[in-house]
Amino acid sequence: MRLVEAAAAALLVVFAVAPAVRGLWLDLPSTGSKCVSEELHNNVVVLADYHSFFGQNDDVNHTGSPSISVKVTSPYGNNLYHQENVSYGQFSFTTTESGSYMACFTAEGEQHGHKTVTVGIDWKIGIAAKDWDLGLELELKKLEEIVLSIRDNLSYMMSREIEMRQVSESTNTRVAGFSIMSLGICIVTSVLQSLYLRRYFRKKKLV
Repeated sequence: MRLVEAAAAALLVVFAVAPAVRGLWLDLPSTGSKCVSEELHNNVVVLADYHSFFGQNDDVNHTGSPSISVKVTSPYGNNLYHQENVSYGQFSFTTTESGSYMACFTAEGEQHGHKTVTVGIDWKIGIAAKDWDLGLELELKKLEEIVLSIRDNLSYMMSREIEMRQVSESTNTRVAGFSIMSLGICIVTSVLQSLYLRRYFRKKKLV
């Protein structure tokens, strides 16, 4: 009995923390809107992707991209997202109040004729949306690390170039100084040798 109760409790915990992901398909009426709503608590992350297309019976080649308008409102009627003449998009928000949040989709104008306009919605709530955000943030962090690594390598190469240039200039200065000193020593030695030999020859009365 205790094992059954423990298993039931574990299942409740799993369902409680499981990410909420909903895949919806809505056939829009030729006039008016079609809405989908969700009861949400305060401080819940919501992320949704949507795209519109003609029904398979109306678009055999699946090449159509009908235009729709999208409007998302809060329980108190505040506009959270509004787009017109689009065929796909994404909206995200964090709830600030508890209640029913509604997303309404409308087929634009009469350009679609008698074709059925369908909207596919990928609705993510809570952990699922946060995981997506964290995944994107992780990718951005990786790109940032790559950029920082490239910048650090360039900075290191520039610093090494400056250091090598300084060493080269210092070496050239030392070589030039050593050459001048060597030349001076040679000149002084030659003069001293000449004086010594002249004095020697005079003493020996050879000159």
